[in-house]
Amino acid sequence: MKVQKTPQYFQNYQVKFRRRREGKTDYYARKRLTIQDKNKYAASKYRLVVRITNKDVICQIIDSKIQGDVVVCAAYSHELPRYGIKVGLTNWAACYATGLLLARRTLKKFDLDGTYEGQTEPDGEMYQVEEAEDSPRPFSCVLDVGLVRTTTGNRVFGALKGAVDGGLDIPHSEKRFPGYDPEEKDLDAETCRKYIFGGHVQEYMEMLQEDDEDRYQEQFAKYIENDIGADDIEDMYTSAHEAIREDPDAKPTEKQESYPKHKKQAMSLSQKRDRVRQKIEAYKKKQAKVTVDEEED
Repeated sequence: MKVQKTPQYFQNYQVKFRRRREGKTDYYARKRLTIQDKNKYAASKYRLVVRITNKDVICQIIDSKIQGDVVVCAAYSHELPRYGIKVGLTNWAACYATGLLLARRTLKKFDLDGTYEGQTEPDGEMYQVEEAEDSPRPFSCVLDVGLVRTTTGNRVFGALKGAVDGGLDIPHSEKRFPGYDPEEKDLDAETCRKYIFGGHVQEYMEMLQEDDEDRYQEQFAKYIENDIGADDIEDMYTSAHEAIREDPDAKPTEKQESYPKHKKQAMSLSQKRDRVRQKIEAYKKKQAKVTVDEEED
């Protein structure tokens, strides 16, 4: 058989970038988002980077330089409780509010917040900031979604919509906003507005309250704990948008002098054996219960 991978092959083999091996960065997309024209040497090309974790929404304006990425401005959904949004920090409406917070914070940093106010009363319609006469151009950037599938209604486009309504100039179309009909090629503004103000959450809460009270108590326990009902959701987001526009500045967190050290104490041999014994007993009880239930059926 012919040897395919010869010593010469391994001599010339080059390992891929670390973040490519880890599946964290799409360098094909990154090159096209960051590369600058040769006649615009050292001119910044900003990206609106949106990343959504299990408990947080991260929105950042990033400038790529030779020595690495530089974060120009950032906003996080864990800042939203300061503006009145205490629960639901990763849904579509929270992404919109985080994008709005980032836009107002960025424009204030560059003294453009007075010139470009954006969409002060969001109605779900397609909006694009226009250049003001005898004034600096609007702050321009491009959306970086990372490895997320860009499906219609995805939450990253909620952050995009918030940033655009906040006054940033970002090239986009309405095709990925909720309410867009690909057959009619038209955006239903009412549906998009419903998502901006958490209307989809409100509808789900009302449905569960009528059909399954136990499930409602379980899924919306945080809402119940904070005395937030289905009728309070739109008012909560409306007041939050106003508060964000009034004071978008970041507030530093309070630092403690010392933090408790969490060190896991090693178990002794007898403790390990006892832990295994407890697991075996719990498993046997579970199997016995399953057997009894099958016999009853």
